[in-house]
Amino acid sequence: MKRVIKINAKSPKPKYRQIIDSIYNSIENGALKKGDKVPSINQVCDAFGLSRDTVMLAFGELKSKGVLMSQPGKGYYIATTEIRRDERVFVLFDELNAFKEDLYNSLVNTMKGKASVEVYFHHFNYKVFKNLIQESIGHYTSYVIMPATFDNTSTLLAKLPLERVFILDRMKADLKDYPVVYQDFELDFYESLNEGAPLLRKYRKLVFVHPGGKEPDERVKGFERFCLEKKFKYEIIKSLSDIRPGLYEAWFLISDRDLVQLVKIAKNYKLKLGRKFGIVSFNDTMLKEVVAGGITTISTDFTEMGKTLGTMLLNHKSGQVRNPSKLIVRKSL
Repeated sequence: MKRVIKINAKSPKPKYRQIIDSIYNSIENGALKKGDKVPSINQVCDAFGLSRDTVMLAFGELKSKGVLMSQPGKGYYIATTEIRRDERVFVLFDELNAFKEDLYNSLVNTMKGKASVEVYFHHFNYKVFKNLIQESIGHYTSYVIMPATFDNTSTLLAKLPLERVFILDRMKADLKDYPVVYQDFELDFYESLNEGAPLLRKYRKLVFVHPGGKEPDERVKGFERFCLEKKFKYEIIKSLSDIRPGLYEAWFLISDRDLVQLVKIAKNYKLKLGRKFGIVSFNDTMLKEVVAGGITTISTDFTEMGKTLGTMLLNHKSGQVRNPSKLIVRKSL
């Protein structure tokens, strides 16, 4: 019985919906095959202390969708394993920006109308993050969570069905059992710097503006590792406050606001980008193709990330998939 039907008395999800999802899950994981008999209505009622109306409601919906068939006097059987749920996907991003929009559009296009996708933003506010997840429980068939800077979220996410939760963008030690599409921020920065090493050799110093906070600290490790191995003089600062850039320096910027400010500063000091002064920005956008003649970027492919995620959702795939970054060289380097 409990091999194919699971009821969590503490879950806010309606009991009839838990029965339906259990049958779907059992079909998907191979526990139920076409022609298999499922527990009777009375058996389910007795095993979980449910009313007959609750179980009949679940069986009735499964029968109407062609998943179950009934044989008078014998019971209910699996009619097909070719099932299609009414997919509703809950997506929780950290914030809205141009590249998240690319990711979202790619995800929706990959789902090809096979699911409705609803997107929310927590804006790096844990209370908002927690409330949105709690309010979503039982209302969606899949959950895409971008935990961003939040650690130790496993207890909260355990309230969602394990097999239907997907983690996005960052690897978290306490969420290792969930499928994830992620960036390796340390390795991405390190590999991109190695790729650009021939161009960087003309610069005497590399400066990384890392404001901290919501930004991944792993990038600092990748930057330091490269500079030490290649024997570059380097500096890590938090902001552009009271700075005066020098000749033959290459600057690496996370914030687009810092990017605009530094381009202005370089212009004021008559520093020619890509000649005696370099700028590299993170996360590519169409605008960076044209700003100041073209800004070199280190960026993952957010469109590809959306495609990978959409494929995992549609095919109920698990696993840990790295979405690598690359160096896109333009005039600024």
